[in-house]
Amino acid sequence: MRTDIEFNADGTILRGWHYVPDQGQGPFPTVIMAHGSAALKEQYLDRYAEVFAAAGLASIVYDHRNFGASDGNVRQEIDPVLQMRDYRNAITFALTLPNVDPDRIGAWGTSLSGGHVLMLAALDRRVKCVVAQVPTISGGAGALRRTRADHMAASRARFDEDRKNRFAGKPPGTMPLVAQDPTVACFNGGADAWEFFQESLKVAPNRKNEVTLRSAEMLREYEPGSYIERISPTPLLMIVGNRDVLTATDLALQAYNRALEPKKLVLFEGGHYDPYVKLFSISSSAARDWFVTHLLN
Repeated sequence: MRTDIEFNADGTILRGWHYVPDQGQGPFPTVIMAHGSAALKEQYLDRYAEVFAAAGLASIVYDHRNFGASDGNVRQEIDPVLQMRDYRNAITFALTLPNVDPDRIGAWGTSLSGGHVLMLAALDRRVKCVVAQVPTISGGAGALRRTRADHMAASRARFDEDRKNRFAGKPPGTMPLVAQDPTVACFNGGADAWEFFQESLKVAPNRKNEVTLRSAEMLREYEPGSYIERISPTPLLMIVGNRDVLTATDLALQAYNRALEPKKLVLFEGGHYDPYVKLFSISSSAARDWFVTHLLN
């Protein structure tokens, strides 16, 4: 069963869905879920929540602030730290619901939010189990991987110009989220990013191909992988693609090796966007089984 929800996240109203299993009686173990960076909950998160519900797991699924159904003063802006903190707000909201078991809270994240849940699990012991799918490990290292060296100076100049304009009272500058032309600067580069955006318009037709320039600058400041040694003893599952060029495979594997037990790695054959559709059965069942093992059994 799915119902619409909204909750106050430090003054900003976030909206989403509450999934509850059709069978059994609560309170239920509950997974907190949000998408990566600028993606919306309609981009296949309902499918993950349905898999979890069929296994006896409830979930809270919501849009990040500034995106989709959620409020936010600077639309289309990704603030990674605020997005991570909103996971904590979502947990607090979940604990007000009578059919949520406060002692069995899980966290699931993907791409940028995969980094959020690494940091979240290290900081918030209300989280009893965590799944990080194709996670961002280092915003700074990732930017260096995705931006050609001879383009770095121009990138910094755009950030500096945007800061000057905002200081003068002008609105934040913007950039494309994805671009078909590989020479166009965008937040998520690559042909697979463009293809995923186009395909997901079928399920999220209102998604905008735009983020603020400041989003890219703030991403470069974000280092969730630096928290990974602090997650233990919370059980950690990482789902990583062996050909991921957006959240680089080697960075994820290095971070996994630094994590302490209990932990598990699922390494799939594919790239960053494959878990959502092409390899959905692999990614969803791996997450389901991890949550079932550590929240239900």
